[in-house]
Amino acid sequence: MNASLHHPTHPVEDVAQALEQGWLPIREVARQTGVNAVTLRAWERRYGLIVPQRTPKGHRLFNTEHVQRIQAILTWLNRGVPVSQVKQLIDSAQPVDDSGENEWQGLRQTLVQAISQLAERRVDDVFNQAMALYPPRTLCEQLLLPLLKELEQRWQGQFGAQMERVFFHSWLRSKFGARMYHNNRQLSGSPLLLINHCDLPLEPHLWLSAWLASSADCPVEVFDWPLPTGELALAVEHLQPRAVVLYSSKAINLAALPKLLSGSSCPILIAGPTVCIHQAELAVLTQDIPELLLAEDPLSAHQLLIQRGLL
Repeated sequence: MNASLHHPTHPVEDVAQALEQGWLPIREVARQTGVNAVTLRAWERRYGLIVPQRTPKGHRLFNTEHVQRIQAILTWLNRGVPVSQVKQLIDSAQPVDDSGENEWQGLRQTLVQAISQLAERRVDDVFNQAMALYPPRTLCEQLLLPLLKELEQRWQGQFGAQMERVFFHSWLRSKFGARMYHNNRQLSGSPLLLINHCDLPLEPHLWLSAWLASSADCPVEVFDWPLPTGELALAVEHLQPRAVVLYSSKAINLAALPKLLSGSSCPILIAGPTVCIHQAELAVLTQDIPELLLAEDPLSAHQLLIQRGLL
């Protein structure tokens, strides 16, 4: 690679030539790493984690070393280290202390307090700030899934629990629904169809799964209540999805499942606690239905869809 392009004191004059020499625009780096452009810019601006080359017009260009550094950052983030500590850890190879968990816990406590006060703007602001700094999968694993677990424990027998639950789940659905709508308007191709396959409204893990898929530049369609037997095949015929995710946090009617799935010409992923509830029976079904996949939570569903080339 051209040394003059690599050194930050030598601006890139010819962008086309730089791209031919192997430099990458930010959109390509985002595609390769799964870290969106907004987050990459925030890492540069706030923490100096990534310092790309700049064109005279301010366009960012990255090389393979930048991409490798981003992968190293993701490794630390996935271990629960907050982004504010990553630069020092990478540059000095210091051991991890336990302050990372404290920062995530502090963020969760801020959200719990805002939720208890039904402070929608505060919830939105805190989440927006976190979303600008962390990739969706990291945010899901380190913040949202632990937060939902903590909230469910908090809501056991507590006065006002249903009010808080409806408030937060409604916010989460609206927030992710708006982002997915915006993404869908810019994306083309076969969507991922996600269906709430139980009678509980506002299933947050269903919406987390949909958000993770949408963040991977996959169009998504969410049906927030079950389809009658026979109509799933009709929905598949109309939408031509790349796959269908049936989510349920409760036991399902296993006897009706083969008929429900008949006529669907795409992979079917059953997700949620129902996979644990019916573990043995569903394991047998996967032997009879090759395109039937199983995942217990949004993260494993996301990973499975990636492994199967569906995201």
